[in-house]
Amino acid sequence: ATAIIQTKQLRIIMAIFPAATGRTNANSKRSITAAATVLSLALSTSVQGFAPPSTSSITAISTGTASNSAVSTVGARHHTSLCMNIPTPTTEGGATPEEIKSAADSAAPPASFYELQRASVRAAQMAIDDGYQLLEVEFPPLPANVLEMDDVSAYDVAKANVNLALDFAKSFATTGSSAGVSVMLPDESECNIMKEDMKLDEKPYPGVTLTSLRKGEEGDDRIFKPENVLIGLMGRGSGGTVKPSPNTKMYIVVVASAQELPDVEELYEQIKDEKDEDGNSPVIVFYNLKLDILRGDLGAPAFPGKDFQDRFLSRVKPVYYLRTRQYSRSISQPPFIVNFQGCIFRSYPGHFQTLLDTGTGRYRKVVGNDIRPALGEFKEQLTDELRNEGVIAKKEEEGALFGFLRTGYKTTTWWEEEREDASMDWRT
Repeated sequence: ATAIIQTKQLRIIMAIFPAATGRTNANSKRSITAAATVLSLALSTSVQGFAPPSTSSITAISTGTASNSAVSTVGARHHTSLCMNIPTPTTEGGATPEEIKSAADSAAPPASFYELQRASVRAAQMAIDDGYQLLEVEFPPLPANVLEMDDVSAYDVAKANVNLALDFAKSFATTGSSAGVSVMLPDESECNIMKEDMKLDEKPYPGVTLTSLRKGEEGDDRIFKPENVLIGLMGRGSGGTVKPSPNTKMYIVVVASAQELPDVEELYEQIKDEKDEDGNSPVIVFYNLKLDILRGDLGAPAFPGKDFQDRFLSRVKPVYYLRTRQYSRSISQPPFIVNFQGCIFRSYPGHFQTLLDTGTGRYRKVVGNDIRPALGEFKEQLTDELRNEGVIAKKEEEGALFGFLRTGYKTTTWWEEEREDASMDWRT
């Protein structure tokens, strides 16, 4: 078919070109030949987004049988065929809940931020349809190689999160609807700085508002409000300055610290009983707040107590979750150190996947968990997979004492343990 198309296009060029010039000389023939060559290359070249290079030299964990070498360098030629996009099963498309769950269980991590935004919006919408009001969306806001740069500051990460949150909000802002979406920073000062730096106004997009959790009183034009700093340092909420935005169906909270999380709880208490014309309550999205890290601060001086996890944070549903972890392990043979990494990935309503980075830019699923694994359990799942591949010694060869010294007595944090008053929403 390509040859027929090329022949027809060549005939068209040869017929049109002399008609346009009124003569056929050597120069025109050479031009026709050059045009035909370019056209032939264009038609014979396949196009595929995010396709791997044709030849690559990569450092990969061996996926074959057990061998003495823990890390191998593989030089291979990849033959990539044109792949068609298969749509995700949806209720509107006639898929059953079981089919939707099965597709989510086997979903792969996104290859681009565009795919990530689409998948996170889809997962959040399904959780909202199932009646959840507190949602968590967590993923690296910048590529890994950028995050590792020395000149990337926390403010650069914050700006990236605000940009991503605005894109996320646009997907839920319905044109012509009276209810909008609010992207909320902790306080007015931080919000004003972000608006000025990113050259945004209060309504950056139709139906989307960029505002703050804490709002000052009418007529209070002070730039610096020491009472907010004092209350925030005490970890006791905002002192009554948290105000919901009118006509808002979704609040997306970004760049909040552990000391500012009680403000989110206060916002939730004010809006949880509100209903729109369809009977739906407003939703709060914890957007890239790194709640696992913030949970570790609970109970420390000037921070909220550990009961805050049981009372509120344990009710936050992870609807789109992608967290990467890197580890190193010593072995008794060359290269003596094995560096490996993986990620916990979840796209609602799918389960939590433990994925091992194969070193080729791809992840391989190790196991699926209906209950979110603790970080110690996640590391052990990756380690067991390396044992199965022969990369590291098996437990019997290593010895029980040496294995105990590696892992220690306690492999879970306090909030990962079973707690009587805590909800299981954050783990399911």
